[in-house]
Amino acid sequence: MMIGRRALLVASLCAASKAEIRPAAALPVPPNGLLAFRLMRHGEEIGHHTLSFERAGDILTVGTEVTARVTLLSIPIVNYRHQVVETWRGETLISVTGETNKNGQHEWVKASRGGEGLVVTGSKTERYLAPEPARAATYWNRHVLDGPMISLEDGVLLRPKVAMIRTENIPLASGGTIPADRYNLSGPFAVDLWYDQSNTWASLALTAIDGSTVRYERL
Repeated sequence: MMIGRRALLVASLCAASKAEIRPAAALPVPPNGLLAFRLMRHGEEIGHHTLSFERAGDILTVGTEVTARVTLLSIPIVNYRHQVVETWRGETLISVTGETNKNGQHEWVKASRGGEGLVVTGSKTERYLAPEPARAATYWNRHVLDGPMISLEDGVLLRPKVAMIRTENIPLASGGTIPADRYNLSGPFAVDLWYDQSNTWASLALTAIDGSTVRYERL
C-alpha cells in the first residue's frame, strides 16, 4: 500500500511538472522562423514590423523590431523605433527586455522569472509580480488575448476588453487575401488583430494620433 501511494505521488508530481512547461512546438512559431509585416497608412508604406524566432533545445528566443517614419513636406513628424527580446521555455515566458524610442522619448521594460514568478519593471511602472497568465503584448502568440498584457513600451500591466468580431478576408502585401479571425481590443488602448486559420498573427490595425488608420500587411 505504501509503495502504491508513493508511486501515485511521484506520478502526480511528474504530471504537474509537465503541465507547467509544455513543449515549445505548441507555440505558433512560423516554419521559417520569420514573421514580417509592412505598415501602411493612406496607401503608403511607412515602416516594418519583423519578428525572428530561434530555438536552442527547449528555449525559444523571439526578437522583435519595429520601425515607422511619417513625414510632412519632407519633415519627420513620426519617428518610431521599438526593439524587444523574449525568452520562452516551452510555453512559459522566462524573460523580456524592450527599448522604445518615440520621437526622441525613451521608454523601456524588463521582466524576468524567478521563484516568485515573473517580475516586471518599466519606465512607467514600479516593480510588480505579473499575474498568471500575463504575457508580453507582442501579439504573435494568440494566447496573449487570454489574460493581462505587459506593455512592451513601458512595462505597464494592461487589461483590455477582447471581443471576437468575425472571420473575414484580409489583404497580404503580395496582393492576395487570406481568411482570418478578427478581434477587437478596447479599454487602455484600441487595436484590431487578425489571426489566420493556423493561429498565426495575420494583421493589425490602429488609429494614429492624427485620426488616420495604420494597417499591417503580412509579407
